[in-house]
Amino acid sequence: RKFLVKSEKSINRMIALVEDLEYISKLEAGELTLKQEKFDINQLSKEVIDFLELKATKNKIEIVLNAPPNKSVFVKGDKKRIRQVIINLVDNAIKYSDKENSKISISFYDFHDNYLIEIKDNGIGIAEEYLMRVFERFYRTDSGRSRDEGGSGLGLAIVKHIIEAHKQTISVRSNEGEGTTFSFTLSKS
Repeated sequence: RKFLVKSEKSINRMIALVEDLEYISKLEAGELTLKQEKFDINQLSKEVIDFLELKATKNKIEIVLNAPPNKSVFVKGDKKRIRQVIINLVDNAIKYSDKENSKISISFYDFHDNYLIEIKDNGIGIAEEYLMRVFERFYRTDSGRSRDEGGSGLGLAIVKHIIEAHKQTISVRSNEGEGTTFSFTLSKS
């Protein structure tokens, strides 16, 4: 029974890897079309927080939304794909938080014709020499980012391709031991 449980986990990881590779290949080839629509990024972020709340609580991490509770922040984009972006970024922040009082925040900033969306954590951070490569397929830094955490190593590559498919930008800044901030833009609607 123990062997079968381990085998099932390995098979599920392989299935996830193949699905991620297929997805990123379609993104790179421009085969996936975006369903552009107006949606409330504030509301979508609340849904993501609810979705990941159990995992965050289990890891003693607080996720905070820095936005007025009843204020809509309308953007234009593919809601399903942007949900995937936020889930991937918040999930990564959960994986690489190692402190007591770990905190992840999601914030929005008015930025000309766009909104800047920031997902910030106070986790282990990323050394400066690795920052330029974090969006590469399968890339993991040496310190603390091991395959033991699960995942395919494609999450940030997928995130970057989704944002670029929206003709927008994504960036990362980090200080080792202090945390990481991922920022991306979306058009106002």
